[in-house]
Amino acid sequence: MTPFTSTPFLEMSGISKRFGGVHALRGVDLTLQAGEIVALVAPSGTGKSTLLHLAGLLEPPDGGEVLVGGRDAARMSDDQRTAVRRLGIGFVYQFHHLLPEFTALENIVLPQMAASVARKAAEERGRQLLAAFGLTGREEHRPGKLSGGEQQRVAIARALANHPKILLADEPTGNLDTRRTGEIGEILQDLNRQAGLTVVMVTHNPGLARLGGRHIEMRDGLAYETD
Repeated sequence: MTPFTSTPFLEMSGISKRFGGVHALRGVDLTLQAGEIVALVAPSGTGKSTLLHLAGLLEPPDGGEVLVGGRDAARMSDDQRTAVRRLGIGFVYQFHHLLPEFTALENIVLPQMAASVARKAAEERGRQLLAAFGLTGREEHRPGKLSGGEQQRVAIARALANHPKILLADEPTGNLDTRRTGEIGEILQDLNRQAGLTVVMVTHNPGLARLGGRHIEMRDGLAYETD
């Protein structure tokens, strides 16, 4: 059963977070509806990545409430939050974080096996994803033998392995050239249109930000929706 049972998928209300004496977030409100692309745009150090981590249940807020499918994340057990992350949320980062000792295919198989998917089915899913991202023939290559664009496409495929409802992307094209950035942008847009995937991305790239149906600017630990 998917952890997401109703829309909105995610509601964050009055979210605050501090690191030492620094307020990273000061009462942020954010609601994510099904099938939308949201771009978080602002300079470094304004709380965008922190907000994404809290949305992904990677850490708790100091104040405020995070609701996932109408359920209060603070009232979930550790196992329940892990299940939400594993089955409902996909993560993509600026650095691909692929496991260097494993092949492209194995990097996609492993998170599925962690979710109790049989290896044969996991490999089939992995090959389908790699083919969809133009990586047929690269299945047995380790990350060190792949280009930067190929590595990031594998990372996105890995993030999609368990059929998440939301993809959280933190500067997904930060280390890529213009052409590769365009490729990743097209992949994210296609996933949104064809699969109804909700995409939330932190980006400094104006072209990538324009893919978003909603634009949210972070300033002084607060979030402002812009045109």
